Amino acid sequence: VQLVESGGGLVQAGGSLTLACAASGYTFSINLMGWYRQAPGKQRELVATITRDTTNTDYTDSVKGRFTISRDNAKNTMYLRMNSLKPEDTAVYYCMAEGYYGDFYWGQGTQVTVSS
Repeated sequence: VQLVESGGGLVQAGGSLTLACAASGYTFSINLMGWYRQAPGKQRELVATITRDTTNTDYTDSVKGRFTISRDNAKNTMYLRMNSLKPEDTAVYYCMAEGYYGDFYWGQGTQVTVSS
């Protein structure tokens, strides 16, 4: 499984961005997908997850009500809509996919910078 993120960039505080993660390869083996982020000098943290059937989503508290995770299995693509962005959202955002046998895959990351 290969994951490629896109959609990062520079945005002013209060603005919006939508990240996309395109999966290829053995995509039928993917169960859970999610977004992580890592700010400079900090550990990578979980932002949001979504199950394969899209019925269950989960968010870290700091993004609840502002970010929305979604997934289009027909296009093998996952999205993260980010609204009301804050400078503290600045980080490299990584796409993650978990297979049914506990295997994990990561994208290369996309930079999101929010200016104050």
